Amino acid sequence: MEEPPIAHVTWEKTHRIIRSRFPPIDLFEDIADPTDWEAILSAEAKTNPRVAASVGMLDLVPPDRRVSGDGASWAMAPFVHASPDRPSRFSDGSYGIYYAGDRIEVALFETIYHHGRFMAATTESEGWTSDFRELIGSLDSDLHDVSDKSAFEELYHPDDYAAPQSLASELRNKSSNGLHYRSVRYPDGQAVALFWPDVAGIPKQGQHFSYFWDGSAVSKVKNLTSDDVFTVLE
Repeated sequence: MEEPPIAHVTWEKTHRIIRSRFPPIDLFEDIADPTDWEAILSAEAKTNPRVAASVGMLDLVPPDRRVSGDGASWAMAPFVHASPDRPSRFSDGSYGIYYAGDRIEVALFETIYHHGRFMAATTESEGWTSDFRELIGSLDSDLHDVSDKSAFEELYHPDDYAAPQSLASELRNKSSNGLHYRSVRYPDGQAVALFWPDVAGIPKQGQHFSYFWDGSAVSKVKNLTSDDVFTVLE
């Protein structure tokens, strides 16, 4: 596959949805210089071994790509808690990615799809199963642009991620900032897969949502901020 062109992508808002249960990570929220994090973590781990597990794999993020301060946990977490058990379209799980959409619908439909697959695989009971929070950021970066679906059709297979994972790994190894593409689960929207926390920046908390699992699909979404309930149409 030829290397995609680079486009400058500027969005006033990016939208990402994560599970609400993840707590802030003190190391990332502090004002300490990110280049000192390994030393700080080593000292703290001597008295509290669990702190290393909460921080994750710092070595996956070069010091000059890290972000710190209030809200930095949300930007850093997907990169330091990557796992081969959780592959995605543009990663085999050996490194993390910050996925976001240009509108809330992209974030909702992408997470509804993947949450539904998890619930089906674990045969969960019906009910309002999980709470999620919206993260609102911004974007102003040069990204590799694969948003022309006709030119990069192999990247848009609904479930086979071999081609997009291969391309993303190659580009990341060349220090690419990330990819700009069309949302697969909400085709009217655009999405980004960002390779480094400094590209994603530090987001702010937005709305809160709950997903209803009916035994076969996520069929309803409740906006916990407004109490509105929406039916998910396939």
